[in-house]
Amino acid sequence: MDINQRIAEITGRIKQAAQASQRPNDSVTLVAVSKVQPEDRIEAALAAGLRVFGENRVQEAQGRWADRRKAHPDLTLHLIGPLQSNKAEDAIALFDVIETVDRPKLVQTLAKLAQAGHKLPRLLVQVNTGEEEQKAGVAPRDLPALLALCAEHNLPIEGLMCIPPEDEEPAMHFALLAKLAQRHGLSVLSMGMSGDFETAIRLGATHVRVGSALFGERVRPA
Repeated sequence: MDINQRIAEITGRIKQAAQASQRPNDSVTLVAVSKVQPEDRIEAALAAGLRVFGENRVQEAQGRWADRRKAHPDLTLHLIGPLQSNKAEDAIALFDVIETVDRPKLVQTLAKLAQAGHKLPRLLVQVNTGEEEQKAGVAPRDLPALLALCAEHNLPIEGLMCIPPEDEEPAMHFALLAKLAQRHGLSVLSMGMSGDFETAIRLGATHVRVGSALFGERVRPA
């Protein structure tokens, strides 16, 4: 299938999953994960009408999107990979949403940038629902303290994001994230990827991050 057919298939499945959960069709945002994708695929996606994209690395995203933003002012860019504190200023200048706030040092860095007059993007906290040592994200037990720190520094957190462990049933992690969001009065849930986004929608996802199902397998540099 070409990109137009893939978009039609994925958006159709998203609508069906939303309707099955008795939710409006427009209650779920498709974030097209464009990381490590060739330029021709990105151009095809833009030509097909996609405007919400997710990237893992600040530097890669700068090279890909800085000029394209001029041609497409309606773009919405999500940072969905870990953010190093020393890249925070570059990140807030480029991205509309940072989904990976996950530790006190990053909160303090973002707060300092805001105090210095920088406009912050929308912010989500990444939760390491599987408590995997190699994965970014705050542990569920530490989430209340991190959200309290965000509130103390006047950082408006809109919601939560998670990436379930590859070898576990994702539904239990999506359910946990939804429970945590409800407990803390947060309305945005970024969860679900190419293989499980329909399950995520059933459990309350407002944003699903889909890459390979839209673009095909990622192409990594040799």
